[in-house]
Parts: sequence; structure tokens; C-alpha cells
Amino acid sequence: MYAGLDPVSGTQHYLREIIKPGPKAEVEAQKALRRLATQVDKRRNPRTSATLDQLLDRYLETLSVAPSTHRTYVRYLEKHVRPFLGRSKAAAVDVEALDSLYAELRRCQKHCVGRKAGTDHRTPREHVCDERCRPHRCQPLAPATIQHIHFVLHGAFDRAVRWRWVVINPVELASAPAKGPPEPNPPSPAEATRLLDEAWTDPDWGTLVWLTMTTGARRGELCALRWSHVDLENGVLSIRRAIIQFGGKLQEKDTKTHQQRRVTLDPETVAVLAEHFERATERAASVGAALLPDAFVFSNAPDCRAPLVPGSVSQRYSRMADRLGIETHLHALRHYSATELISAGVDVRTVAGRLGHSGGGNTTLRVYAAWVAESDQRAARGLVSRLPQRPAVRTAAERALEQPRTPRERLAVHLREQIVSGQVQAGDHLPGIKQLAAEHGLAFSTVHRSFELLREWGLLAGAPGERPIVVVPARLEATAPVPPAVAVPGEREKPPDLVEFELRHLGVPLSRFAMAADHNDGAVLDKVLRKAVRRSGLAEPVDEFELVVLRPGEAEQIFAVLE
Repeated sequence: MYAGLDPVSGTQHYLREIIKPGPKAEVEAQKALRRLATQVDKRRNPRTSATLDQLLDRYLETLSVAPSTHRTYVRYLEKHVRPFLGRSKAAAVDVEALDSLYAELRRCQKHCVGRKAGTDHRTPREHVCDERCRPHRCQPLAPATIQHIHFVLHGAFDRAVRWRWVVINPVELASAPAKGPPEPNPPSPAEATRLLDEAWTDPDWGTLVWLTMTTGARRGELCALRWSHVDLENGVLSIRRAIIQFGGKLQEKDTKTHQQRRVTLDPETVAVLAEHFERATERAASVGAALLPDAFVFSNAPDCRAPLVPGSVSQRYSRMADRLGIETHLHALRHYSATELISAGVDVRTVAGRLGHSGGGNTTLRVYAAWVAESDQRAARGLVSRLPQRPAVRTAAERALEQPRTPRERLAVHLREQIVSGQVQAGDHLPGIKQLAAEHGLAFSTVHRSFELLREWGLLAGAPGERPIVVVPARLEATAPVPPAVAVPGEREKPPDLVEFELRHLGVPLSRFAMAADHNDGAVLDKVLRKAVRRSGLAEPVDEFELVVLRPGEAEQIFAVLE
């Protein structure tokens, strides 16, 4: 039955139906002809015999989405849809074909049907196989990805119905797998403390991690944050744009929900950003530039004219977490912020407003804007009260003294211990570079850099090129071990003084008490700490607690028991 011109190919379009041979073939053919004629008269027939590939191409041409979203759709279709259904006529794609496609995606994402059992190589190029090349194991596609494919196909066929390429949308009858239950895995308070301590070795990096915890902003939103969006006087942050990576280049776009939002900052976060602003201003002035209002808050450029790369931010955070042995990722800090806000008693609508979640009560937020502003301030104060204490800024030399990582740092700490213990006296010379390199199996340059670290600690003196001389600072002489006192025969032993203690958990004071104890005896303080922890009723490890010895007239002395 002639059905007009094909809008895709421009050729004559015919509706065809095959009748099986038999005694009633002529009668059935007449019925089919009348049925096709009715479809043409009522315009219920598909106007084209275009394939699904042609439909998808046309749909992607007319789709108005962000470049990154468009690229994701193209990748899904090229890898998982076109190889199976691309050459089929769009009008012939039915529910059975779609269900079969989804079943294949749930079986294996590499579509290994019909291929010989082989190996999943690490690269398609010629190479020598090692442990990274393993036998193929079928891995299903994630349910969320299959749902995205289902959504794209639904949109394509919905357009096809409006264009009269097909009569019905078969995707409406197909069933995509449901998403699994959400499983947010935010870092614990103890892990958050360790992450902040490690991040604050670089104050700029520590500021970014701190701001992610307090605001719950996405990484692209923080990379696009400019100083004109920061109101330090009123303590308000405006999140308006986001940075994305597309085609190897950075692009600035609107937020994920296409809406701007304002987040109230707590006083501690305002102080953190003020210090960060001073550092950025000094760096810009050092190269003869001025920090303009549209400069980025986080940037590697001295004048802050270029934003950070979102992928690099995630990679740096993941490497930091791996060093600490914590299994987490940057996006989990959004879960951490939401979890701590809800634990602090903040209502869900306010939490959704701070994090920029769509569908989290947006209408209520717009109607009750004045109420939300007050609630948002309570949210900011409640969140910062639950955050770990902001770590002090440490130099690289101070960090190496407390947490040596590299061979040169470990050698420097070893030599320092010899100086402090008195094995090497002030005015003596350390062993030569060649001798130390041979004893510890190190390169000459590594030993030389260890000496430079000792110079930073103030333990070596001498002009460059001369053999350095050991120097013992006064602060180390004051901490030198004191020989034990000799008891006088017949003299009664003096009872220990009454000492006031304070028990802290992760820097937060829990209780104060006083008892007679020798505050100079580490074993005694260890017993006092463990008894105080048991009385507190908390089941955390002992190494998360601190016992503060309060001595009248003197500064606080902290004794911490470590594993």
C-alpha cells in the first residue's frame, strides 16, 4: 500500500505485510490491504522505513542538553544499542527486542555472546601480557546505566511518535531494571579528622577539602567558584557555575540543576576563606599582578585566572585517601555533609537547599525563603560544631619530623634521635656522607638532603661546602633525660600530688576529674587514661582519646596514648 514519500530518504514509501500461502491466502491478502489502507487514511501508519540508527542520529541532532551529557548519550548508544538494534527498522523494534537488549546488558557489558573464551587484555595494542591481562569474566552493566539507556531510547521513540515515524512508543511497555537502594558511604568523624590533617599540609588544598565538607558543593562547582561569589562580610557563598571537562578542554556551564543557590557559612569557614584570600593576594602580588574579583578561588595560576581541573582534584583526593588507607572518594564528602547536617537536627528541605538537590522541596524553599535563611544559619552553626578541629598549618619540615615517609626523612629522624639522646654531642661531626650511604643503602644525594633537613631543624651548623657541626638547641637541652633521684635512707617517701585531668575525644572535652598521681610517669598516665575511657562509656579505640594534665601556673601538657 503506497503511503507517501519517506521524509528521511525522500523515496516512495510503501506499507508491506506478508501473507502466508494457503487456500485462504487471497482472502487474507484482501483483509491486509484494507487494513493498511485504513491506517493510511487515518494517518496511523509509520511514515518511514528508517532504521533505528537513523532515528537515533536525528534525535541526537535535535536534542538540547549539555555537551557532557550529549557525549554520554552517544557513548551509550554506540556501545550498547547500535550493535544490536541499529540496523532494524524503527517501526519494527518492539517490546520483546528491548527486553532482550536489557537482558544482554544485565549479563555482560562487553557483549561476549558467540566469541571464544579469551582474555581481557589491558590494551588493544601489541604488548607482552602480564598479570593485568586476565581471562574474560562477564560483568553486568550497572542498573543505573541501563536506566540511562532506557531513558534515551524512550526520548528517541517519543520524538518518533510525534514525527509519525512510528505509531507507538515501545519503550513505554518495556521494563528497565530498577535502581538499587542508595548506599552513601561518608567518611566517619575519625576518618574525616585524618583526611583534614593530611590535607592541611598544603593550606590551599586543605581549604578546598574543608569547604567541601562544610558546604557539600560538587567538585565542578568549587572549581568554578570565583571571589566575586564569596561574601566574607555576611558569610554567604553563591554557587552559580560549574566547570566540566569536554574534549580535553575545560568549559564553564550552569549548575547540574540549572539553578543558583546561596549557602550560609559558619564563622570558622569564613576565617578559613579569609586566610586563603590573603595567601592568594600575596601570590598574585609576587608576580606583579592583582587579584581581580572574577579570579577563581582555587587555582594553580599565581593570578588565579585559570580554574582547577575537576578530574585532577578527584585524583589528588583519592591518592591522599589511599596513603591513609581510607577507602573513599571526593563525592563522599557531600554524603558526609548531608549526614552530619541531618544528625545535627537540620530539616531535610534545608539540607537539600544547601547541597543543591533537585526535587528536595524546591517550591517550599522558594515560598519560605525568609524561614530558610534563618534555618540555613542554624544549619551552618550545627555543622561546624560537629566537624573535627581545623588542623594547624605545618611546614614540610615539621611534618617530616612527626611523620617521616621518605628515606631521607627517616634517616634525618634517626640522626636527630642520636643527637637528642646524647650519642652525638654538640660540637661533634656526624659520620660522612659516604659512610652513611653505605650503612643505610642510600644514594649520596639522599644523605645530603637529610643533612639539609637537619639544618632546617636547627641541629646542624656550618657554611655550605664545610663539614657541618652538630648543634643542640636550648629547647632540646631542656627536654634531656634527668637522672633518677637517689632515695635518702630513713626518709619517708613523699605522696604524689593531687593532679587535675581533662579527658578529650577527638579534641572535644568530655570530663574533668582530679586524683593523686605522678604526672611524670607515663605508665601511670596510661592507666588513668584507660580508666577514664571506660568510665565515659564510649566504645571507640583508646588512641582516639587524649588525657590533658592541668598543672596550676603552667601551660597545659597533653599526654596521648597511641597504638
